[in-house]
Amino acid sequence: MTILVTGGAGFIGSNFIFYWMKGHPEDRVVCLDKLTYAGNLSTLKPVMEHPKFRFVRGDICDREVVKALFQEERPEVVVNFAAESHVDRSVTGPEVFLQTNVMGTASLLDACRELGVERFHQVSTDEVYGDLPLDRPELFFIEETPLHTSSPYSASKAAADLLALSYHRTYGLPVTISRCSNNYGGYQFPEKFIPLMILNALRDMPLPVYGDGLNVRDWLYVEDHCRAIELILQRGRTGEVYNIGGHNERQNIDIVKLVCKTLGKPESLISYVADRKGHDRRYAIDPEKIHRELGWLPETPFDDGIQRTIQWYLDNKAWWEEIVSGEYQQYYEKMYGNRR
Repeated sequence: MTILVTGGAGFIGSNFIFYWMKGHPEDRVVCLDKLTYAGNLSTLKPVMEHPKFRFVRGDICDREVVKALFQEERPEVVVNFAAESHVDRSVTGPEVFLQTNVMGTASLLDACRELGVERFHQVSTDEVYGDLPLDRPELFFIEETPLHTSSPYSASKAAADLLALSYHRTYGLPVTISRCSNNYGGYQFPEKFIPLMILNALRDMPLPVYGDGLNVRDWLYVEDHCRAIELILQRGRTGEVYNIGGHNERQNIDIVKLVCKTLGKPESLISYVADRKGHDRRYAIDPEKIHRELGWLPETPFDDGIQRTIQWYLDNKAWWEEIVSGEYQQYYEKMYGNRR
């Protein structure tokens, strides 16, 4: 079959492409990506010349581009990773998040409805549920948890989820949605928390930690996420939401200290900065539904995954040096330079 992966030059999308092509060599994979600041064509270098892979540069908001691609490729499956995804950027400029995450999803849904697909899968986030209190460790997000967004980013993702579900109910479009916890692994853009700490530590730069550093996140190794999406595509029930969690809750400050220890860097590099507006305190997912229905559980303990991730950045210096030398450096100064 042909599977269309949008946002495939980004972090999770590229990892999914590698995972899918390795496990399904008979399938044709088409990647549609706008190549914004977070999309890196060099990430896809391992598959660019593969006869079963095609890259198309284009915006999911451009309906003519989307429709033409659907008509040409006739994908049976569409997996939508394309999104503006960094919370800080949504606070300073929410409009592009609404455009890409809501209107872009609508463009894809309309193409799927018009030309027909066997499955449209929307990759979402646990942030649509809001946050949980630090003093209630027994509480977890489940699929029935009410949506309670905290940022323009999470609000735009919640809107896209609801739109996709409405297309299932109204038009019978075969839709599934996954809501994952924080991913980590290779090829992640350096503005995200874990690679930011790794790369700053490697360069002996300050490690900016928001607020008191006690915010808790549930960390999911990216390959475990890819395997979960594979199972949803194969056996997930249409019209359903599946939460994908790592059972790896960690305080932000503990991860920073672990990075310092692993790289042999002093904790004196840690620099507490003014907190993010509307910063959620704790995310935690209960993945019982996907385990019960599809047999999925995370396979990568955090201690193993973080060591693999740190080693990946050590082994792929050329990949990240190209990124941090340009526009990203200006963004970094804007976000953290005045937060002392």
